[in-house]
Amino acid sequence: MSKKIVLAYSGGLDTSVLLSWIKETYNAEVIAFCANVGQDDELKGLNAKAKKTGASKIYIDDLQEEFATDFIYPMIQAGAIYEGQYFLGTSIARPLIAKRMVEIAKAEKAGFIAHGATGKGNDQVRFELTAAALAPEIETIAPWRDERFRTQFPGRAEMIAYCEEKKIPVQASAKKPFSMDRNLLHISYEAGILEDPWFDASDPKYKGYFNTLSVFPEEAPDKAETIILEFEKGNCIAVNGKLLSPLGVMKLLNKLGGKHGVGRVDMVENRFVGMKSRGVYETPGGSILHFAHRQIESLTMDREVMHLRDSLIPKYATLVYNGFWYAPERLALQALVTESQQKVSGTVRLKLYKGNIIPAGRKSIYSLYNPQIATMEADPTKAYNQDDATGFIRLNGLRLRTGALRDRKK
Repeated sequence: MSKKIVLAYSGGLDTSVLLSWIKETYNAEVIAFCANVGQDDELKGLNAKAKKTGASKIYIDDLQEEFATDFIYPMIQAGAIYEGQYFLGTSIARPLIAKRMVEIAKAEKAGFIAHGATGKGNDQVRFELTAAALAPEIETIAPWRDERFRTQFPGRAEMIAYCEEKKIPVQASAKKPFSMDRNLLHISYEAGILEDPWFDASDPKYKGYFNTLSVFPEEAPDKAETIILEFEKGNCIAVNGKLLSPLGVMKLLNKLGGKHGVGRVDMVENRFVGMKSRGVYETPGGSILHFAHRQIESLTMDREVMHLRDSLIPKYATLVYNGFWYAPERLALQALVTESQQKVSGTVRLKLYKGNIIPAGRKSIYSLYNPQIATMEADPTKAYNQDDATGFIRLNGLRLRTGALRDRKK
């Protein structure tokens, strides 16, 4: 009896070869799965292509709304950025894709899932840790970690020849000078010409290479654009007065941010597997959402709660980056984050200008900012007695004075 394997499939050269190779090597029935997470790929004809390549069935699922609501928004609430720069666009999509693969495997009574992630990257970890958490009984096949596959396909030429021999319908083009991954939150570029960290990917002469979602700031409009975001319990619910779903918010902010060259990042990051990697990212909508969320938090969140949550941002971001979305520690952190957002409601006004996000105002009925207390003029509320600061400072300075006197005696 043949095995059943659910394969993450896009219809491109790599996954077309994987589909055929897995079916042949494992004497298996292969069920293809393509997730629409906002990559804007052409899905037309994918059904016929997968079946002609050897799939017994194909699932093509639109997961964009779930991606925005259950993955991007909770992460924005947590303020998560990896190593101070990366908005975790690829990282946060993988647990959703793997979750759906596991669901399909269970429905189809398949004992295996398969993916095309390489043995050097983070995605293999993210896919497989998700499967381990949600369905430990399901095994994973990773052809790029199989010496048989790497020996047979050392490069694209061998893959193209294989497709011609097997009459697999693919349109293989010349090798791109880098690899890309796109979804609703971002697009990433890595490898190829970007492996030289001195290479300047911000040069406008590379127009058409690194400006898929956003223009280069030099080419953005010369006039700033003002936008208004409304938040409820830490989630953006409206932009410019229009109520929108999380998916609607992301699409509109991507358009607005992209127009003004917002959210472009070029960094050298630390992969989970141990090596450093250079990545170039465009995250227009996510950058705006993250910045605006912080603005309304600054007005409404208790100081100690904010500082506690902020102290956990590196841990939360690392968990997402490393593939531990379904780990108990991430779920525990999320519970704290959710509680911290109960009063994070209000309105933020921003200006977008040539790659910059500029705060232009914030307001909330839950504001903890009291201008009568904060004023440099006379305090009509009498809530703050400046004389009290004398004892406050003396007590906080006690240990410092004690230490200084000790050292003087020495």
